[in-house]
Amino acid sequence: MLKEFRDFMARGNVVDLAVAVVIGAAFGKIVTTLVEGVIMPPLGLILGRVDFSSLFVALDRSRIPASLAEAQAQGIPVIAYGQLINDAVSFVIVAAAVFLIVKQVNRLKGPPPAPAATKECPFCASAIAVKASRCPHCTSPL
Repeated sequence: MLKEFRDFMARGNVVDLAVAVVIGAAFGKIVTTLVEGVIMPPLGLILGRVDFSSLFVALDRSRIPASLAEAQAQGIPVIAYGQLINDAVSFVIVAAAVFLIVKQVNRLKGPPPAPAATKECPFCASAIAVKASRCPHCTSPL
């Protein structure tokens, strides 16, 4: 079982996946900082000095807190939809970045190779058309 596990870990796909997870975690932190520190403040300013991360709806109408932090400190149930807006913007940025990266990688790979027009006869080893049902050289059925 240990040998199987070692072989599994040595495969290229597992190592590639591990690298992708580490880079993705670091990229996620960058995007979070970008959204919360660079994109959302000017957007909030344009929309009337709104801090999206602190937007909420209090579910208990008898106690309406002044801020999300106050609601959380007092244990008042709230729907914090402002953080959802921040996370949705983060998701769109990550999705756009991944799309652009994949698009560039696919462009660098070039077009896929054209399918082979010939195949080898298993009997005489000569090149024959892919659609042939009989070898034209040795007349063997394929």
